[in-house]
Amino acid sequence: MPTQPAETRAQIFEQHRGLLFSIAYRMLGSVMEAEDMVQEAYLRYEKAQDKDVQCPKAYLTTIITRLCLDHLKSARIQRENYVGMWLPEPVLTDSSPGALLGEHESISIAFLVLLENLSPVERAIFLLRDVFEYSFTEIARIVDKSEANCRRYYRRAKQFLLERRPRFEPSTDEQKRLVESFLQAMATGDVERLIQMLAEDVVFYGDGGGKVSAVRQPITGREAVKRFLLLGIYRLLPPGVHIEVAQVNGSPALLLWGYDDHPYFVMTFTFAGNRIQAIHNILNPDKLTHIRHAGVQSASAPQNDSSAEADDKAV
Repeated sequence: MPTQPAETRAQIFEQHRGLLFSIAYRMLGSVMEAEDMVQEAYLRYEKAQDKDVQCPKAYLTTIITRLCLDHLKSARIQRENYVGMWLPEPVLTDSSPGALLGEHESISIAFLVLLENLSPVERAIFLLRDVFEYSFTEIARIVDKSEANCRRYYRRAKQFLLERRPRFEPSTDEQKRLVESFLQAMATGDVERLIQMLAEDVVFYGDGGGKVSAVRQPITGREAVKRFLLLGIYRLLPPGVHIEVAQVNGSPALLLWGYDDHPYFVMTFTFAGNRIQAIHNILNPDKLTHIRHAGVQSASAPQNDSSAEADDKAV
């Protein structure tokens, strides 16, 4: 049994809670699952022998990483049976403490989607090295692999991500301007403006989890995405909703709030230069339960007025 006072253990754990959640969220792409892993890590830390906890940070990092690796084995089976496309749970980062998630670039929805293509071990090693700056010696102990193997896993993961991450990403301020411009084009039915904002090979992803209506396969290409945005989303918005621009996973995004102030969807964007390369629309209500209205900046919501009728022929 541990001889260190429980109060001291709890205090030490709280000092590292942000780090543990940051690792777990990036590993799992789920707020709820990350919180569960953090709680389980605390229970194990609380029961650990003092002799096994020479360095609390290293001990806790090892626990949370291995818990996530074990969890991903079952999560892969669950995601194979998931209805439609699986997307990560969004986090409203303009109201979250910076220490909770750390560097925002590595929690973008697009980046978390890319991480899903790595094996669990590759994901863990890449994150520990590239995001959290652990040495390969430390990582080898955490994941129980040789340093040489860890280096190989890391090189393979990094090469995969570098080849697929967008180049020439605009600044956060420019992204916000582009998101606001996109919303305005949707609100006014400005087809030409919308077309100019979409890359030729733009891809639209949706995640309803079988709980709400959403596309089950990616929609690819400027014309197809434009038609879906104007006819599939714009026209089907429920009454009494309003849209706001907020920082989600470190980047400007659109939040559609229902009349009861519950989120209806979260739409995030990936940019290549000044064009939209990908759109991720998260509608699964289970993934939006932790999103709360925080008075983020308002923007004009689309209105079903007569101007939209005139654009039918252009779509």
